[in-house]
Amino acid sequence: MRVEGRDRKIAGDLLAHYDVHARRLPWRAPPGSNAADPYRVWLSEVMLQQTTVAAVGPYFAKFTERWPTVQDLAAADDADLMAAWAGLGYYARARNLLACARAVTRDHGGTFPDTEEGLRALPGVGAYTAAAVAAIAFGRRAVVVDANVERVVARLFAIATPLPAARTEIREACDRITPDARAGDFAQAMMDLGATICTARNPACGICPIRDDCAAILTADPAAYPVKPPKKARPHRTGHGWWIERDGHVWLVRRPDKGLLGGMRALPSSDWSDTPDATPPLPARWTSIDEPVAHVFTHFSLALRVHHAHVGAEMTPPGAGEWWPIDKIGEAGLPTLFARAAEAVRKERQTHARN
Repeated sequence: MRVEGRDRKIAGDLLAHYDVHARRLPWRAPPGSNAADPYRVWLSEVMLQQTTVAAVGPYFAKFTERWPTVQDLAAADDADLMAAWAGLGYYARARNLLACARAVTRDHGGTFPDTEEGLRALPGVGAYTAAAVAAIAFGRRAVVVDANVERVVARLFAIATPLPAARTEIREACDRITPDARAGDFAQAMMDLGATICTARNPACGICPIRDDCAAILTADPAAYPVKPPKKARPHRTGHGWWIERDGHVWLVRRPDKGLLGGMRALPSSDWSDTPDATPPLPARWTSIDEPVAHVFTHFSLALRVHHAHVGAEMTPPGAGEWWPIDKIGEAGLPTLFARAAEAVRKERQTHARN
């Protein structure tokens, strides 16, 4: 679809602004260069899903230093990668990262496909990621809509349909203003606009490069777009976590590959429900920490009751696991929930030591 009239002006004004004000990001090529590394673009886009640029920066640097090419990543040990990912959340992304890197290496000679269709065929690559990589890394015309772009377009055209029903309308509007040339720069310019000017709260409309063509600025409240449906109450669950200590080591298990925190090292724990099973994994003198560890997942909140005990050398917990040095617990790559549980145990120890 070719841009016409007002749509062409929007693209031109935004690109001119981007040429001067583009954010400098470690995975991004300078405006107009079309020389971005597909591996770095893909890796950054996967990391940025449901995560901020500020949070991703250190992880991206660590990953690209340790695994500088897609072939290096494909050869990574599963546990090493999951540990390196710990703290970024949404751990299915890490599993898909490995599967995709291995498919690119095995089936494509280490070279990413350069079309949306080819990219969509890779494991874990959805419509958004395929469009972003095709546009940013290969200069293909693709319609790239992330949360920032969604917000910009909804305001630009004052789309009153509530989300998620509005997404088809938003994509069609974004298609109209996406230029044939510099589609990658345009996509990144839209992302930058949403991240720095057309923000969720208090948008800086006075310095927006496309304010003259924005329909929402003519309304009483541009920040009311995109229109969101009423929030549903997030269910609350409880659970029990077990810190089993022996000779300066703690017993860690690996969670099942599928499901929440899949493939991650963790403390043994109960089910997470309204009435979790509180039966300890082995007989011992258990001490319970007063305050549960709170954590919020996408679809529910959790209060994890943490219990700890010392066991003798003759005692081995049931199931598969490993004894991990407590003084190196920070290197275990525990997901945030269990890292907080470990910290809760450490704090209780300090409290008892002082008393």
